[in-house]
Amino acid sequence: MDGEVVTAGAPDPTRPPFSYRLRTRVEISDTDLGAVVYYARYPHYLDQGVVAYRRQLGISPLGPEGHLFVVRNMEISYRSSARFDEVLDVWVRTSALGRTSHTMHVVVEEAATATVRCEENGRPTRVPDDMAAAIRAFEGDPPPP
Repeated sequence: MDGEVVTAGAPDPTRPPFSYRLRTRVEISDTDLGAVVYYARYPHYLDQGVVAYRRQLGISPLGPEGHLFVVRNMEISYRSSARFDEVLDVWVRTSALGRTSHTMHVVVEEAATATVRCEENGRPTRVPDDMAAAIRAFEGDPPPP
């Protein structure tokens, strides 16, 4: 991995209950003067992982036709500091799937863990059947939120 520029995601069953991993590298623009990732930059890594996961499942990153994903709640717990040029594994899964929302669980390995609750269109509208089917085909049957 040393020297290699990395931003790639793929299904990966090696860290249950997660089945998807995005591997990326910390860029200098994400760090403070001490080359430590600034805490407010972690949502960027979460977003990268979630967007790559959706693409893997064939779901439009912003939402299926006629829908728009809106983050309603994000809760992040910080564990340790990531540093410039470090390779990060961002693990993503859909931990809950309801009629009008879905919840993503994301772990930036060794650095942070987060729960992200999304609604479609910013108001309660039904999760499209093809999107729910793609998630269930990949994850099994996530419980409702």
